[in-house]
Amino acid sequence: MRVLGFSGMHDSVAFKRREMPGLDPRHYRIVQGLDAAAALVDDRGVVAAAAEERFTGEKATGAFPRGAIDFCLTRGGITMSEVDRVAFGFDYRLTESHEVSEFTRRRFHEVYSTEARIALLDEHWPGMDWHELLVPVPHHHAHAASAHHLSGFGEALVLVADGMGETESMTLFRAEGDELSVLRQVPALHSLGTLYGVVTLYLGFEFAMDEYKVMGLAPYGDRSRYAREWERLVRLGDQGRYTVPLLGENRGWFENETHAGALRVLTELFGPPRSPGAPVEQRHMDVAAAAQAVLERTLLHVVRHFTEETGVRRLCLAGGVALNCTANGLLARSGLVERIFVQPASGDDGTALGAALHVRARNGLAHRGRMGMPYWGPAFSEEEISEAVENTPGCTARAASPAEIVNETARNIAEGRVVAWFQGAMEFGPRALGNRSILADPRDPGMRDHLNAVVKQREDFRPFAPVVRREDVHRLFDVVAGAEDQYAHMLFVVQVREEFRKELPAVTHVDGTARVQVVHRQDNERLWELIRVFGEISGIPVLLNTSFNLRGQPVVRDPDTALRTFLRSELDHLVMGDHLVVRDAR
Repeated sequence: MRVLGFSGMHDSVAFKRREMPGLDPRHYRIVQGLDAAAALVDDRGVVAAAAEERFTGEKATGAFPRGAIDFCLTRGGITMSEVDRVAFGFDYRLTESHEVSEFTRRRFHEVYSTEARIALLDEHWPGMDWHELLVPVPHHHAHAASAHHLSGFGEALVLVADGMGETESMTLFRAEGDELSVLRQVPALHSLGTLYGVVTLYLGFEFAMDEYKVMGLAPYGDRSRYAREWERLVRLGDQGRYTVPLLGENRGWFENETHAGALRVLTELFGPPRSPGAPVEQRHMDVAAAAQAVLERTLLHVVRHFTEETGVRRLCLAGGVALNCTANGLLARSGLVERIFVQPASGDDGTALGAALHVRARNGLAHRGRMGMPYWGPAFSEEEISEAVENTPGCTARAASPAEIVNETARNIAEGRVVAWFQGAMEFGPRALGNRSILADPRDPGMRDHLNAVVKQREDFRPFAPVVRREDVHRLFDVVAGAEDQYAHMLFVVQVREEFRKELPAVTHVDGTARVQVVHRQDNERLWELIRVFGEISGIPVLLNTSFNLRGQPVVRDPDTALRTFLRSELDHLVMGDHLVVRDAR
């Protein structure tokens, strides 16, 4: 059974811009349906998956993912007429909430409804029976399927937390075999994801995009400074329950679209919001620290109750909140669970994959077994790479053997050069996991500032991640013994062992932590070899790994984009497949 899944709500942002002109530009991201993507699943497993942003160049776009769908069909060797079902990761039904105003009523019909989805599909592939082929999947069920069916766990708790699905913001499932049963749902009014997003707005960043900046800023702050104020904004109850009174401060549909009421309360408590681009003050750091602490405390509260109630000690996470690596690391160390699996594309891009997995499971074809690396995106031959270089003025390439590629790249990094590393198939999800990466020397105390200021052109407080071989991880980092595979997707913050913090300044955050990626040889042998050779040269078998993109740009997808990005950057070298690319002399 071939199932194509997709995510994204075309025109969601455009509708809001048209109907609500004059808002702060950041308020137009307070919508459903960003992170458009597509995924193809059949009897072979996950055949292909990719986010639409990589095809259009617009970060987190919610536009109809025609580019991603075409890629998935091509990778699968099929046409749309050969797909058995098309799954979509929302299942909105008309309710009284959509009749609150003319705005919400028309948004349902034009953006949220199944008929709007069918109209788009019919526009691109006319004449097909879309009422039969299209299967809307409840949003949190799509998230849950994306995690459970790829976890390899027979029995597990599945926690989905995000801004909101159709009406809920958290759902607890119990997974037994192929079945997922709901244990509890938390309504959208008490959303941890939206709470964190409102703090992101207050701190001058982009809602539903820059929450990871708040996570990175939090270790610079004092968690206790505003603890009493936050006790009013998020309240814990019995049996793992909680409420978020802050979001109840939004009065009416207009304030719900801007979070004006919640922002008003944050301003009263903590002072004026930070303007985008303004200096970051200590109070901003303290607010970020307190918000992170509240998120962690609430997640622990929920997980503690349900592990005690059910006796289940394996946990799957999905939804945007599951991309909070600091909270994930705390859960891993808490002792509440034995194993954790976080689906690496836990945002709404992952619901494209989850919706497809859900439909197959409902037809008795559930995916079983733990996923490896999500290298499900486009890959390019050496001939395609060579042709791209020949057609790009300003650079030349030299073909080399795999051993030469590894040895020369390791030497360049050890000598302080920054290398763009383009290999194999593109990763699915927001993390660069060794195929679309920028690699550098983690021993250099000035490397983090250099990368932030010159290469990535981003805030100076942002940390970078280390990538390490499985064989070396325990010597350098404090990871849970026996659970090394859960760190493969760069989704957990761990402690850098104290004796190595001074030796790894470029990847050790201010609180002594790092968002580690553990590489297994069978998953990415070339990256594994590169780390090994770098370790032989430097004495430290760790590389700094960040995504291959510049400010405001999605991670690069293809050789042409890689070359253009390289030429307009301050990167020192570009390695694509078996080609070493250099700039022409100026």
